Amino acid sequence: MNRNFADNYKCVCCLFLIGILNVFFAINSYGANNQNSCILIISSYNPETSQTSKNIAAFLDEYRSLGEKLPVVIENMNCGSFSDAYLWKGQMKEILEKYLSNKCPPRLIILLGQEAWSSYLSQKNQIKNIPVMCGMVSRNAIILPDDSTSLEKWEPQSIDVFKDISHLHMMTGYAYQYNIEKNIRLICSLYPKTKQIALVTDNTYGGVCLQAYVKKEMKKFPKLNLVLLDGRRNSIYTIVDSIHNLPENTAILLGTWRVDKNNGYFMNNATYMMMAANQKLPAFTITSIGLGHWAIGGYIPQYRTIGKEMAWQAYNIFIHNSFLKTQVEFIPNQYNFDAKKLEELKINLKELPMGYTLVNEGPSFIEQYKYQVLALAFVFFSLLIGLLISLYYFLRTKKLKDELEVSGAELRVAKDKAEESDRLKTAFLANMTHEIRTPLNAIVGFSNVLASGGCTHEEEVEYYQVIQANSDLLLRLINDILDISRLEVGRLKFFYEECNITSLCRSALSTVESTDKNSVKFIFNSPDPNFHMVTDIQRIQQILINLLSNANKFTKEGTITLNFKIDEKQQMIFFSVSDTGVGIPEEKQKLIFDRFEKLNNYMQGSGLGLAISKMIVNILGGDLWVDPSYKEGARFIFSHPLGLKPQESTYE
Repeated sequence: MNRNFADNYKCVCCLFLIGILNVFFAINSYGANNQNSCILIISSYNPETSQTSKNIAAFLDEYRSLGEKLPVVIENMNCGSFSDAYLWKGQMKEILEKYLSNKCPPRLIILLGQEAWSSYLSQKNQIKNIPVMCGMVSRNAIILPDDSTSLEKWEPQSIDVFKDISHLHMMTGYAYQYNIEKNIRLICSLYPKTKQIALVTDNTYGGVCLQAYVKKEMKKFPKLNLVLLDGRRNSIYTIVDSIHNLPENTAILLGTWRVDKNNGYFMNNATYMMMAANQKLPAFTITSIGLGHWAIGGYIPQYRTIGKEMAWQAYNIFIHNSFLKTQVEFIPNQYNFDAKKLEELKINLKELPMGYTLVNEGPSFIEQYKYQVLALAFVFFSLLIGLLISLYYFLRTKKLKDELEVSGAELRVAKDKAEESDRLKTAFLANMTHEIRTPLNAIVGFSNVLASGGCTHEEEVEYYQVIQANSDLLLRLINDILDISRLEVGRLKFFYEECNITSLCRSALSTVESTDKNSVKFIFNSPDPNFHMVTDIQRIQQILINLLSNANKFTKEGTITLNFKIDEKQQMIFFSVSDTGVGIPEEKQKLIFDRFEKLNNYMQGSGLGLAISKMIVNILGGDLWVDPSYKEGARFIFSHPLGLKPQESTYE
């Protein structure tokens, strides 16, 4: 896009924005010559106007809904590329003088955008008696140069506005704080052979400011070489050539890209051109540019529309009628990654830092496995039909045996048929799990009894309870299968938070003790009556209840003991569940963690509980095993690390 077209584009956008705002808020807007007090919004009005418009509109909507009637005046600086930066400081001075010279100066000044923000910070004499609010700005800035400075070759110094500028007065608002160090460490962790970083920035204030900040932060990484692909000195075409010629062991770091040295404005197609120039090199982003098609990811501010929140800050200033301290809120950052890029580059999700989010993610679990769920339902009904067929074969076999007593001549034929039927029945029943057959038999049997009628109310309640209990058993089996499926595909969510582990153990013990039908004594030994740790409460409770239920199942009398021990040296906590039951033969102590492996095949249960528990413990960073030295029954021990941090994560 040439310079004349760019200027026309800016003018059209400016007129369009001003027209919308004047029509929509004409009642509350005052012109430059109005002598009444007002709220003054000074907007950078750079080429990306959509976010600026959204914030102004959101501010005015919320401001009016709060019942405030103070007029709002909007001044646009019409900032373009950094080539015009020598004009901005003077523009800001003229705007401030125009309104501060009134008899009723503004009650609040809002600086919206990086260029307006920097122009204000570059003023020699800043306002002391009027609150100033900032939005869509960065904590790290540069002070604009004098008119005589060659902007193309200028090497500005990055400053931390809220640490390096001591004369800020009555400042509030919202600011971004980019974290270059975390982005560089992310690159080095995923690509440890990286020797140089190629930074892409454009010919805008944001690009120059970000470049200065990156140069400052790169001093922390003396072993890495920084290559600057600077839009002030390059066109889009020379940038593409430079990217094409970058050597191996280079990582591309994307800053901003809208304007090149020729003041041509580019949309997303520019980053596609850069991507095509050298697709072998990994690319990361500081500002979300390129995310979704080129960049792997980055540690990025959580950009959002802040106009509504700024209106509330303004409202609080007017209500309290005073402003005594700096109240700038920093918008938090978050790790964002492109799921398709991670898969394409074969980057394991376990290598990523905790607390990340994904874009371009695949379909949900239900959408992805809907056919498997339908297949499971089909298998379930097939088994039900199979049970009915088995019953038919059983009755037929019995009939054939009765006929053998009547007809000796037909004995051999009937015997062969009976044996064949018996073989078919045995082969069929052998291929069905005991866990599904048992509850289905109970459900079908008692359903038939209820359907036949003639039962008392007490009997009906009892039969309903039997059907409900077996339905719950069948549901637990299906839940176990779904849990182990989610664990295998990495779709089981974990939520780490601090909890009282002593209370959690007591709760699990009480849950199992309430269902105990034997004369077993439950014991809990705690070395600390109020021990706290970070873990997934639901998963730890699931493991404890599983182990305690297993112990209760194989212990008819005696004791079941739950305790835990803290090992500060290893930074681990060890839980143990001991019982005085039948114990586990030594040859089966390793096999019981296999799926569908059961100590007693005639006991109810899915045979999946211990397998699921071990997988969960491994994900949490521990292990689960049987204590071979314990001879009074069985003792299960599992470990758990103490150094987890509170956050939500998805194991993949």
